[in-house]
Amino acid sequence: MKKLLFPLLLLFSIQSFTQTDSTFIRKIYDEALENGESYQNLKNLCKDIGARITGSAEAEMAVKWSEKLLKSYNFDKVYLQEIKVPHWERGTKEAAWITNTKGEIIKLDILALGGSVGTDGLLEAEILMVEDIESLKKLTHQQVEGKIVYLNKAFNQKEINTFRAYGACYPIRGNGASEAGKLGAIAVIIRSLASPTDNFAHTGTMHYDDDVKKIPAAAISTQHAELLNEWLKNGKVNLNIEMDCSIYPDVTSYNVIAEITGKDAQIITWGGHLDSWDVGEGAHDDGAGVAHSIEALRILKKLNYQPQHTLRCVLFMNEENGNMGGKSYAKIASEKNEKHICAIESDRGGFLPLGFDISGTSEQVALVNQYANLLANFELYRFRKGYGGVDIGPLKEFYPEMIQLGMAINSQQYFDYHHSHNDVFENVNKRELELGAAAMAAMIYLMDKTL
Repeated sequence: MKKLLFPLLLLFSIQSFTQTDSTFIRKIYDEALENGESYQNLKNLCKDIGARITGSAEAEMAVKWSEKLLKSYNFDKVYLQEIKVPHWERGTKEAAWITNTKGEIIKLDILALGGSVGTDGLLEAEILMVEDIESLKKLTHQQVEGKIVYLNKAFNQKEINTFRAYGACYPIRGNGASEAGKLGAIAVIIRSLASPTDNFAHTGTMHYDDDVKKIPAAAISTQHAELLNEWLKNGKVNLNIEMDCSIYPDVTSYNVIAEITGKDAQIITWGGHLDSWDVGEGAHDDGAGVAHSIEALRILKKLNYQPQHTLRCVLFMNEENGNMGGKSYAKIASEKNEKHICAIESDRGGFLPLGFDISGTSEQVALVNQYANLLANFELYRFRKGYGGVDIGPLKEFYPEMIQLGMAINSQQYFDYHHSHNDVFENVNKRELELGAAAMAAMIYLMDKTL
C-alpha cells in the first residue's frame, strides 16, 4: 500500500536561516577540507578491495570493509540488510579483430556488455553498421540475418550536460542486442558510451527480451569506432570475436547501513552504491558516492549534531545490473512501516559539486531554492527540478510525496572514465571529492532542519 505521508512537505512556510546555520555549514566544510577522511577511504576501497561487480568475491569483501569502517565511527546503529542480487561473470578476457578486403587486421579495444552471453568460441561474420536503434528497426530480416550489427551512435558533443548525451545513446547499449537478435543478427557491437575519442572500451548493463534469442553484445573504444567507420567506407569488414561470459543463479548480498538516531521516527536516507563494474576500480562510479556518504555522516557526528529526524546512510548493492539494493531497500522500508521523508544520492562521480537536482513537486523545488543564498558562499548554485538517483528512486513507489535529491557535479569528464578500465583512484581529485562530501553533509543538515 502506498503511503501518502507528510502533506506538510507541500505546505511549508518560508524558512529563515540564521548566522548559526551559516556557521555550522562552515564547520562542515572546514572538517571535510582540513580533517577529511573521504579520500583515504576511497583509496582503501579502490586499492584494497578493487572493482566490485555484484556476486563477486570483491563485492563480498566490500561489504565486510564498509561494515567494519562504519562501526569504527561508533554511529548509533550499523547493520547489514540482506538482499538477493544477480551474478554475471565476464570470464576470460574478451578478444576481437577486424579484417578488411586488403587483408589488414586490427585487434580491438573491447569489453563485453554486462549480462551478455558468450560467443561459444571464436565467432566470425560481416559487420553491418547502423547509427542507432531506430535505424536498425527499419532494416529487414534479410538485410541483417547472419551479420554482426554495429551500432555507431556517438555522443552529441554540443550537449553541455554530458548526462543528456549519455541518455540519448543509452538505447544502443540497453536494447541493441534484442533489436538485432529479432532480425537474425548473430552478435552486436556498439560504439562506447563515452565523451572522448580514446582507446578505452566502456561496459555497462544491457538486457534481453524474453522472446528473442540471446546474442553476444560488446562495446568497442571510440578510437576503434572511428577506425572501423573509415574501413567500412572502403568496403566489407569482418569481425572475429570471442567472449566467455556466463550468467549464474542469484546470490545473497547486502546493503550496508549506518544511522544516527533522531528525535522522531521520520527518516532521511542518503547514499551511493557499493558495487561497480568489474573493470577499473569503480572510483568515480560509485566509490566516490560511497566516500561522500560515509564522510557526511562522520562529519555530522564529529560536530555533535543532534538531528530532528533519523539520519541513515545506505551503501546500496547492485545498482549497476539490477538495482536490487534500491528496490529491496524500498520494499523493506514499506513492509516495516518506516516513515521516509527525504532521500539524497551521490552517483555522478567525485567531481566538483555544483548543487542538487530535485525530484519532487514545484513546491519542493522552491523549498530547496530557499537555500541558494546560504549555499552560494560554498559555490553551490544549481537547485532545479531533475533526477534523484537510481538507488533511491524505488522509494517513490511507496512514498510518493517524499523529496529526493541528486548531487549535481561538473559532468564534463565523467564519461572519460565511466564503466571503463580508466575509472581508477588516481583519476579522482582529492579536493573536489572533499567538497562533494561537505555538500552532501550540508544538504542533509538543511533537510533535517526544514522538513
